[in-house]
Amino acid sequence: MGINKTTVCGIALTAFLLGAPMWASLPALAAGKSRVAMQNPKREFRGAWLHVIGQTQWQNKTTQEAKKYIEEQFQKLQDAGCNAVIFQVRPTADAMYVSDLEPWTAWLTGKRGKAPSPAWDPMEYAIEEAHKRGMEFHAWLNPYRVTSSAKDVLPAGHLARREPHRFVKFNGQTFFDPAYKENRDFICEVVRDIVRRYDVDAIHIDDYFYPYPANGKRFNSDDASYRKFGEGMERNEWRRHNVDMLIQQLHTTIKGEKSWVRFGVSPFGIWRNRSNDPRGSESSGLQNYDDLYADVLLWAKNGWIDYLAPQLYWTLDMKAAPSRHLAKWWNDNASDVDIYIGQDVNRTMNTADPRNHDSNELDTKVRLSRELPNVQGNVWWHGYWVTSNMNGVADSLAMKYQSTIALPPAYGDRSRCPEPVRDLRIEKEDGELFLTWSAPRQGGGSGKDTDAVKYMVYQFFPGERQDLNDPQAIIAMTPFTKVLVGEAGDDSLNGSTFVVTSVDRMNREGKPEKIKR
Repeated sequence: MGINKTTVCGIALTAFLLGAPMWASLPALAAGKSRVAMQNPKREFRGAWLHVIGQTQWQNKTTQEAKKYIEEQFQKLQDAGCNAVIFQVRPTADAMYVSDLEPWTAWLTGKRGKAPSPAWDPMEYAIEEAHKRGMEFHAWLNPYRVTSSAKDVLPAGHLARREPHRFVKFNGQTFFDPAYKENRDFICEVVRDIVRRYDVDAIHIDDYFYPYPANGKRFNSDDASYRKFGEGMERNEWRRHNVDMLIQQLHTTIKGEKSWVRFGVSPFGIWRNRSNDPRGSESSGLQNYDDLYADVLLWAKNGWIDYLAPQLYWTLDMKAAPSRHLAKWWNDNASDVDIYIGQDVNRTMNTADPRNHDSNELDTKVRLSRELPNVQGNVWWHGYWVTSNMNGVADSLAMKYQSTIALPPAYGDRSRCPEPVRDLRIEKEDGELFLTWSAPRQGGGSGKDTDAVKYMVYQFFPGERQDLNDPQAIIAMTPFTKVLVGEAGDDSLNGSTFVVTSVDRMNREGKPEKIKR
């Protein structure tokens, strides 16, 4: 999706907040522009997945400890330059949030259906922590999976026990049968409930559609529903159609509640191999289309999704699935939507890149994502490897590849944008200088896509060209209306021009307001 960078209204941004609950602060950047930093784009999606499934540490934390853990993880991602967190809230038809539709997840409390005590809402808290740091919050759901292993125990009143005919079993796991309209309706009701009650920026689903092959066997547990609903369709086409109907219905459900909430999918990294389809990639691995019955290119073409984050978790030149070539394939074949590359931190940081004379593949993978015109960012799998600074990945991101503030891509109608800020001024308080302003007047009711939800702050030094496309001019983004810009007696601020823009729910940026120190 192209962005008109010549008009302010067509540009939006996301940056980062530091400071107290009522104001943000970031040190002013030095006047000099480093060559490395200038290579970083102003607009780029920099996400990280934080999964709950398999993460037993949650079960051993008190409410306060769990809250602190969320704060620490989000802060470390922010420090590494990330501007979006993709947080798992529904791993196995359960809830990491207050829900009347599904039970509490066992990964939070140790037992499915057991509420946390003292009571709290992890998703609500995570959204607050993300937004106050200027980060987007993408609510990550697994659509069909009900159990992760044969050992999982479902509560007595669970839907899978009340109406077992609507579910299938394979490899010791239980799944919603995609053929049933009742299941599609229920999954969409879960999503509708989240979008309606929570201030999420996106709904995100991962790569689990029909079950992955296991033990040398492909999924084969839907004979009953095929006899009931197949209507003569070829079996694999019928399965793909079942998934298509869910994706289309999810799109309608999300947009029907809030037009600005995006719908993203992170599919397995191979659509089809060229040996099976001339449109496919030069690869020889498992295929979305043939093995998971997910035609993600159709979803993009039909406008049912807003972004794709293909999981290119392999090394650059792995024979069966070279991520170097697969990144180019997705760029060339899925340009109807935003594309963010899913990058495996472990393989990236533990694989040498001889072509680049480098001990890891990070530099090449980031540069490749920025050279491809339809790729607009990366998502790091998984976020815990970033926050633990595996082989220095967080340091490299913070000091080089994500050293400047970036905003995720804007979307929606670029001719629409938020109202500008009002009453921009510089104030002294306890020996410090603050840039303050008043929020734009918002529309009433349940909100509009053009409502200002955060603000972008730039600083330009005397004689410096005032270019809002220069990421090094960005000093803060915050949902608040007060930013610390320096000490009251700091002469280096004299002659500086500060610019503030409002940013709406669709990351579009409003008309700039400026003031000179």
